[in-house]
Amino acid sequence: MSPFSFEQYNRFSMNPRRYLILLAVSIGAAIGDFFLKMGMNQAEPISMQHLDRAVAAVFNPSVAIGILFLIGFFAAYLTALSWADLTFVLPATGIGYVITALMSVFFLHEHVSTARWIGILLITCGVGFVAHGPSRTEREIIAVEHKLEAAKQ
Repeated sequence: MSPFSFEQYNRFSMNPRRYLILLAVSIGAAIGDFFLKMGMNQAEPISMQHLDRAVAAVFNPSVAIGILFLIGFFAAYLTALSWADLTFVLPATGIGYVITALMSVFFLHEHVSTARWIGILLITCGVGFVAHGPSRTEREIIAVEHKLEAAKQ
């Protein structure tokens, strides 16, 4: 068993690059969803009897841009999951709900009810609680600390 280095232990701490990745997850999802909705507003409604319309919708430029942003979102999401727990990443990227709601109101002219704004506010508050915790469960951090101590001896 090889000794653990400070760099391996440091993988549990947050740094500016990791915050940027979480921001990329939030923004990528919000912008991707925005463009999907914008493109689908231009397409014919899709039903089980007309699945060919779903294939045609993919070739709508707005939908295609949305798909590209969602591919970027997915790459950033996978990156975040490689160094943090799902229970950290998913809530920490919840700010995307705020971004999505604001884009929907200002650019798609959708009405967001008071109940939805309250829900978004609750999600945002939850993001604040989660973002200040460790990115990995304490059990994993303690295990690495014990291995570091054992390697020093």
